[in-house]
Amino acid sequence: MTVPARRPRVMMRRRPGFSLRQTALGFGLVASLVCGGGLMLKTLVKSSDTHELLGIALAAGAVVVALGAVRRTRHRRRHPVWDGGAAACADGSPPQEPGPAAHVLAPGTPEADGEDDAETVDGVEQEASLLGLLDPVAFEQAVAALCERDGCRDIEVVGGAGDLGADVVATAPDGRHVVIQCKRYGPVNKVGSQDVQRFGGTCFAVHEAQVAAVVTTGGFTLPATEYAEQCGIVCFDAHALAAWEDGTGPAPWEVEVVAEADVAGC
Repeated sequence: MTVPARRPRVMMRRRPGFSLRQTALGFGLVASLVCGGGLMLKTLVKSSDTHELLGIALAAGAVVVALGAVRRTRHRRRHPVWDGGAAACADGSPPQEPGPAAHVLAPGTPEADGEDDAETVDGVEQEASLLGLLDPVAFEQAVAALCERDGCRDIEVVGGAGDLGADVVATAPDGRHVVIQCKRYGPVNKVGSQDVQRFGGTCFAVHEAQVAAVVTTGGFTLPATEYAEQCGIVCFDAHALAAWEDGTGPAPWEVEVVAEADVAGC
């Protein structure tokens, strides 16, 4: 789901209202400065004493500083100040607003939190999470649709009571008989060794599979994968399933698996 960014509130201080007292004081100060400047100029012309000139120069500097203060005060009154977490930049321009929020995905997929060393979400993991939202029957139908898309024929969805571990059966493009067991699990659930052993006891002997695969939206325990390798059963976890779905990975019948040894039940 998408978590909207909470943008900081940008507030402006209220502009101060018109003040007759402040205006009168301002004009009075300006008039005093003008008169004082005129008197100093007159004294400067008549006087040649060095000390007097120095004093007049200091007074003139004070007048300039006072004028600058008056101008800054008037400037602040004309231009309101930005606050509330959005202070103005040094050049007077308003701050930039934050960018869009990070998008938050469905459960079972890593979040993209903007950190360089954090896990990033790719299309494969996203597809795996979407397939995991299907119910078991819809998941079997989705796997059958993938088989049909990739060139299989004679596709049947036979999952249900008494299926003996075969949920989808089909004929691969190269003519081999494919038997698939579908396990629609959550992201934290794993197919265990007993599940694979039960499938291994029927997929070859009963269903005469030439390609046997267990496809899940979750993962596999280590004992389950070890048993599958010994029997020649293809294990498709959530990542392999999503790669098959989006065309970036092989189909189960395209994975070459050779049984390591004769195992009871295989």
